[in-house]
Amino acid sequence: MSSNLRIIVYSTPSCPWCNAAKRYFRERGIRFYDVDVSKDRKAAEEMVRKSGQMGVPVIDINGHIVIGFDRNKINRLLGLK
Repeated sequence: MSSNLRIIVYSTPSCPWCNAAKRYFRERGIRFYDVDVSKDRKAAEEMVRKSGQMGVPVIDINGHIVIGFDRNKINRLLGLK
């Protein structure tokens, strides 16, 4: 797995799938930026522009957008089994 990964998790504190995604990254020692779109309107607008989605989580892995906690797609993008 490349060390120059840039992962952004657009989330809200009350979202169970957001928390599951962040826990998944933490358990694997993968660093990510957690952006709370409930408090940051500009980040929320950026998330919608990137994904076309209002719902969370939206995960940006080096510019590849993952809608929801799609473990298979995340693993594929990270080169994990």
